[in-house]
Amino acid sequence: MTTAATMPAGFLIRGARVFDGTSQRLIEGKDVLVRDGKIAVIASGITADSGVVTLDADGRTLMPGLIDAHYHSMFNFWPVSKVLSSDFGLLCIAASKMARETLLRGFTTVRDVGGNCFPIVRATDEGLIDGPRVYPCGGYISQTSGHGDFRGPLDVPTNDGSPLDYFQRVGHTLIADGVPEVIKRTREVLRMGATQIKAMAGGGVTSLYDPLDVTEYTFEEMKAIVDVAKSWNTYVAIHVNTDAAIRQWVEAGATSIEHGFFMEDRTAQLLAEKGVWWSMQPMATDEDALTFENPISTAKYAQCVSGLDNAVAAAKKYKVKTAFGCDMLFDPKQAAKMGKYLAKLQKWYTPHEALSMATSANAQLLKLCGPRDPYPGDLGVVKEGAHADLLLVDGNPLEDLDLVTDPDTNFVVIMKAGKVYKNAIHSS
Repeated sequence: MTTAATMPAGFLIRGARVFDGTSQRLIEGKDVLVRDGKIAVIASGITADSGVVTLDADGRTLMPGLIDAHYHSMFNFWPVSKVLSSDFGLLCIAASKMARETLLRGFTTVRDVGGNCFPIVRATDEGLIDGPRVYPCGGYISQTSGHGDFRGPLDVPTNDGSPLDYFQRVGHTLIADGVPEVIKRTREVLRMGATQIKAMAGGGVTSLYDPLDVTEYTFEEMKAIVDVAKSWNTYVAIHVNTDAAIRQWVEAGATSIEHGFFMEDRTAQLLAEKGVWWSMQPMATDEDALTFENPISTAKYAQCVSGLDNAVAAAKKYKVKTAFGCDMLFDPKQAAKMGKYLAKLQKWYTPHEALSMATSANAQLLKLCGPRDPYPGDLGVVKEGAHADLLLVDGNPLEDLDLVTDPDTNFVVIMKAGKVYKNAIHSS
């Protein structure tokens, strides 16, 4: 184990071909010096100072660490029935294990868009566990019978004197109805440490009491949530699928549209005009399809996926700002396929477009949290002064994006904040 006393003074990655997060071609023959968790110098022929460890890239590709803009720390490892019935402490232990596995898949930053992940965030930032940087939404804001309402079928009507259900008590979801209540719950989750707000805006797949066509919250409630986020100088991301719900929430001021499977042409144009982000997930009904424990969710999933081609076409037509996320939920087999989901973007995008989405574009979206940003500085790029979140890839992912599907073989170095978590090459 490396102690503080034996930590290297830095790392010199020598002789790399660089994808900087935006370039369409690799930048040849560069050395990259890392100090104090940042990229200090990018040049040719850098000489290593005493105490600096040299990693010979030998022509391999150096690129930014990957970013998942739609991640769930607390829900991505077990079926929904086990998650709903598990103690919060046990969930944290399982999530800690998954955090390290996520980092070793090359994802050095994630935006957690729902669930009380604050223990994982703090344990990672304090060095107690290994994992990616996390931009947390914390508990998501949901209406009664919304996508965040996971209570049992006999738990309504509610009694004002009854305690909250367990999922709300531990802060995974915050059910709120009416303007005063949504204002309070939004402020509460910001108090907990959210960097941005997640609100449920329309019917979802895993939830059983909200058909997909439902628009969740009235306009006044929507605007109240957005206004509270703005007062904290951050933004609202919404779970939403239908075109009508997207339009209403965008008019209320939402900034990040999660999923949006049924987005139509005119709404993509609206997003482009207002500078709203579309955070898309390349879901499919092939061998990598998400699986569910009930036929209602299975049918909803297939319906959502059927709209994805049209949504992508509309977004590309109007040049909508587009982010990439995996949204691995309640299916333990899927989490290992994060890179495979990134490669699925090739159905609609070039390798360069896909890699840019998963690095520099996703970083732009995350930085919309402004002063709530827990990691000030540049992410998702290889440039001087940026955070040293880096991957050394055995091959050229701008030519062969499928390299990202096998991180165990093809990611020979994984670095976050200037610390090496994997090194499969000789160092000197």
